Amino acid sequence: MTDALKRLSDEGVAIWLDDLSRKRITSGNLAELIDQQHVVGVTTNPSIFQKAISHGDGYEQQLTDLATRKVTVDEAIRMITTADVRDAADILRPVFDATDGQDGRVSIEVDPRLAHHTDATIAEAKQLAWLVDRPNTLIKIPATKAGLPAITEVIGRGISVNVTLIFSLERYREVMDAYLAGLEKAKSAGLDISKIHSVASFFVSRVDSEIDKQLDAVGTDEAKALKGKAALANARLAYEAYEEVFSSDRWAALDKAQANRQRPLWASTGVKDPAYKDTLYVVDLVAPGTVNTMPEATLEATADHGEVTGNTIAGTYAQARAELDAVAKLGISYDDVVQLLEDEGVEKFEASWIDLLNSTEAELKRLAPSEG
Repeated sequence: MTDALKRLSDEGVAIWLDDLSRKRITSGNLAELIDQQHVVGVTTNPSIFQKAISHGDGYEQQLTDLATRKVTVDEAIRMITTADVRDAADILRPVFDATDGQDGRVSIEVDPRLAHHTDATIAEAKQLAWLVDRPNTLIKIPATKAGLPAITEVIGRGISVNVTLIFSLERYREVMDAYLAGLEKAKSAGLDISKIHSVASFFVSRVDSEIDKQLDAVGTDEAKALKGKAALANARLAYEAYEEVFSSDRWAALDKAQANRQRPLWASTGVKDPAYKDTLYVVDLVAPGTVNTMPEATLEATADHGEVTGNTIAGTYAQARAELDAVAKLGISYDDVVQLLEDEGVEKFEASWIDLLNSTEAELKRLAPSEG
């Protein structure tokens, strides 16, 4: 094993695990990853919960109790998922305390079926924060158009947020603007904004998956030479935008009130194309003040053979712009790609949530006590 994960941490990258299950909590595996693999946070999403609960490990007793109480399937899912997040938050609490609230965080997502409904997203975020009732929770809100005002309102109420499903540079700037507006609102309300934290989850691998497919369709040598470059270019330019926003006069006023920067979080960092190195979206996106949330396979690959050579974002902006421009010149529309990915992202999470509803409902029926 290399010490790549320690070097990554030393470069200012917070390592979070993109997975959670009750078995991971109760077996001591999560605590072990924190202790030995420099993991300082956990992210969840509807797909992760659907996989964990459908595999069933550790959920039968709670499901039996919920079936006996005859709760609705929606309530059952929230009881199960918030229990896991609460327990994971407790395990990560020492990290939270040691980093003054920056890390040691666990994320839980609002119902993805609410992604295009601002008021319902706000209400759900408040409910989740109340249900989990841990200071080291992040409520995940998707970066849809309807999600942006919800982010501002939820931050304005002092609830920390993980903004998810960001694919485009324009939307990322809108997310940062929504965060700053929320901080300004919280400050005006007299809240202690030093306690409010946020990350912006900028998705990486899916950009290559879609653009590579379109480059293959173009089929020229020039197109093939651009494969595997768009996702890194997009993320690196996102970091440039982050540097700009958090060195602005607007930010300086909040900084004086001890506000926290909204860190860029590299999400979807598992490599989907076997032609690429399996640590691509980790070792080539190293910069201070970032978070990289990894599936366990990516975490293990980085620990085993990741080559961390220092900051791999600084000095790349001109090249990144040139690569995205070259893609556009081949007739591939950046705006169309990122909109497609956002729409698909919401649809995939909705589908996972519905699968989770259906499988949980079946379990509740199976475990329900017979009448009489």
